[in-house]
Parts: sequence; C-alpha cells; structure tokens
Amino acid sequence: MSDEKHTGATEESKGLFGRIGLFYRQVGYELRKVVWPTKNQLTTYTAVVLVFVGFIIAVVSVLDLGLTKLVFWVFG
Repeated sequence: MSDEKHTGATEESKGLFGRIGLFYRQVGYELRKVVWPTKNQLTTYTAVVLVFVGFIIAVVSVLDLGLTKLVFWVFG
C-alpha cells in the first residue's frame, strides 16, 4: 500500500484523530500535484462557461415559449 509508505502505519493501528490527520495530509499532498490555471486561462474558461450557460438558457426559453403556445393552442 502506498499510504503505508508515506505514513509509516496502517489505518487499523490509528485512532479517529490519526485517520483524520492522515486524510488532511493526503489532501495536502494531492493539492501540491494540482496544476492551477493562470489568470488568463481562468478568465477564458469563465467566459466560455458563461456563454454556454447563456446559450442553454436561450434554448430552454425558446422551447418553453413554443411548448406553452402549443399547449394553449391545443387546449384553448
């Protein structure tokens, strides 16, 4: 197990607080491996998401309007 190599003990031999500490150490270790986006990339990704969400809102709104008109036309 790779966890045993980094921590020096198995999960069974640790108490509740030891396991919580192990969890946070592992989270910190994994976060050091993350490649964080630059400010320019983050701005670009945010703009893409906002445009996509706006497009989906427009499509759903048009479908809702069309189906509403259809239902009122059929059922009067």
